[in-house]
Amino acid sequence: MIERLQKILSRHGVASRREAEQMILSGRISVNGRQVKELGTKANSDCDRIAVDGKLLQTQAPEFLYLLLNKPTGVVCTCDDPQGRRTVLDILPSQYRHVYPVGRLDYNSSGALILTNDGAFANYLMHPRHHIAKTYEVWVKDIPSLQTLQQWQQGIVLEGKRTLPAIVSVQQISENTSAQTHQTHQTSRTKLKIVLSEGRNRQIRKVAELLGHPVLSLHRSAIASISLASLRIGAYRLLSKQEIQSLMGD
Repeated sequence: MIERLQKILSRHGVASRREAEQMILSGRISVNGRQVKELGTKANSDCDRIAVDGKLLQTQAPEFLYLLLNKPTGVVCTCDDPQGRRTVLDILPSQYRHVYPVGRLDYNSSGALILTNDGAFANYLMHPRHHIAKTYEVWVKDIPSLQTLQQWQQGIVLEGKRTLPAIVSVQQISENTSAQTHQTHQTSRTKLKIVLSEGRNRQIRKVAELLGHPVLSLHRSAIASISLASLRIGAYRLLSKQEIQSLMGD
């Protein structure tokens, strides 16, 4: 398969894609004996002789890896970031730097994220027709009415297309009363459990805004039947064979 050199080096565990770019630019990579310094260069890892610092890359890539990460807020779901922000790969030890995130969680959201180097597995999970359910714990401003919750459950038109039906239930209501400048000020917020079977960009935040209850915090607690359970923020673990099979519908 013909791919960009950065991707090949990342998949073989040599370096992250960002690090691979620097290796190429500094002339440390050669293909079939020719030094390469252009980032757009492509190669076939099955038949081309790719060398790093003169040492040939093994033809066979490392075995497939499947990780579950509890992503912190303030971290981007990319392999590298032009703005220099911390990425999910920065959280992982070096032996796992050749995996990549399956789908996204935005910068200000936390929770369950799967990372892998298995392209077929990643494509399966991200394909819309498979409707992989994802569970979220979401704090929103104020207290949504029953009618608002029903709208959310049934689906609303978002950017010209109706969202699929969702499971939305109230988990907790918090009301605080404080005195500010001799006036009583009351604030309220509601914790919702939301289960989606589609993954449109920033969907929960956009729907909540449209319904008049902006998101205060968002945490993904599960992907299909794979729950974070006691996995702490910033920690990761390998998925079991049974968990991988369950995600693939086996």
